[in-house]
Amino acid sequence: MSEAATIFPGWSTDRLDDRIVNPDSYTKPDILHADYATLRREDPVHWTEPRGFRPFWAITRHADILAVSKANERFINRERTYLSPIEGEEWIRSMTGDTHLFRTLVDLDDPEHRKLRQVTNAWFQPSSVKRKLEGQVRDIARAHVKLMQEKGETLDFVNEVALWYPLKVIMAILGIPEEDAPMMLKLTQETFGATDPDVVARSQHLTTGIGGAEASGNASVDMLAMAQVFFQYFGAVIADRRANPRDDVATVIANGTIDGQPIPDREALSYYVITATAGHDTTSSTASAGFEQLALNPAELAKVQADLSLVPSFVEESIRWSTPVKHFMRTATADTELGGKTIRKGDGLALFYWSGNRDEAVFEDPFTFRADRNPNPHIAFGNGGHICLGMHLARLELRVLFEELLPKIRLLEPDGEPKLSYANFVSGLKTLPVRVQWR
Repeated sequence: MSEAATIFPGWSTDRLDDRIVNPDSYTKPDILHADYATLRREDPVHWTEPRGFRPFWAITRHADILAVSKANERFINRERTYLSPIEGEEWIRSMTGDTHLFRTLVDLDDPEHRKLRQVTNAWFQPSSVKRKLEGQVRDIARAHVKLMQEKGETLDFVNEVALWYPLKVIMAILGIPEEDAPMMLKLTQETFGATDPDVVARSQHLTTGIGGAEASGNASVDMLAMAQVFFQYFGAVIADRRANPRDDVATVIANGTIDGQPIPDREALSYYVITATAGHDTTSSTASAGFEQLALNPAELAKVQADLSLVPSFVEESIRWSTPVKHFMRTATADTELGGKTIRKGDGLALFYWSGNRDEAVFEDPFTFRADRNPNPHIAFGNGGHICLGMHLARLELRVLFEELLPKIRLLEPDGEPKLSYANFVSGLKTLPVRVQWR
């Protein structure tokens, strides 16, 4: 019996509707992309009834995903943010009163969403990110490149570099002490990896320094325990920044107001969670995917090394290729038409970004990694009112890392089989063994 069948009895790998929600499918991208291609070609707005999940419309074409993303009043976030089994949704509702553990920017709609976003919007604009952070980010990148060189010719790029580099950047902008890095890594990994057996295995205890919890093996229970640890930790951060403000994002959130009142506790705590988790895992996955493609394609590596002005386009192609956030959900607020289908009020829609970023109607030769791809209208950051707030920071981190790293590499090649994470929401490489010869 497969892991998927163990978690969701009755799941079948023979049914497309089951496969596209099955976390195991995201460890087998060739099969998953074949399913996406079938849907784009034959039924791009597909009524989907996976076992164990509430039914929804699978949206797989680039144009349709954009259309839904831009219609923020017609398609809302708050009812359903991501694909979760019915059992998990009901358990979370019994604990919180709604379908969310957190109330983050991605869980909310206007006007709440817009007002919360404005609290930190200035911090994450391109000019602010470059002015405030580029020097600090470059120092962190150089330190990680030096660590890579010290490890010699063989290393696991994910676990020795990609997990730690963006984490250190996020901790710097939040003003979190460096000694808390192992705890933050554990918690950010558990947020998106609760269904991954490897994450569960290495998280038998939440060794956080502020209390621990025995891992139960139940993804929903463990997610709630993780959320409670996050809230406890960042509750102390809020109290500190209100008493001792600094020039960091943690202070901006702690002292932020909406309509003249302090941000409510659940929303404020959730703000820290989304900054720490989304800002970490997505950048880590993109860096790993891009580095893997350079190892697999020496001509692409040589192309970028010969002209470092191509690093930004290489970064965009890495983002398209990896698409770390594989989907988000929306719910229709009224009957509407999409792709020739009638969407009823209350219907859920899953926007499959990874499919949209392989859409043959938009990308020439979409299954080939091209470091100099131009144009590259990928939708990995979403679009419309919910376009990723941290996208400029992510681009800066990735650009700086590869500007520092690529000139120092003489030879790069795979050194074993990589592994992909077992998750259908935010996923990517969880190991990447490589061999590097340094200049």
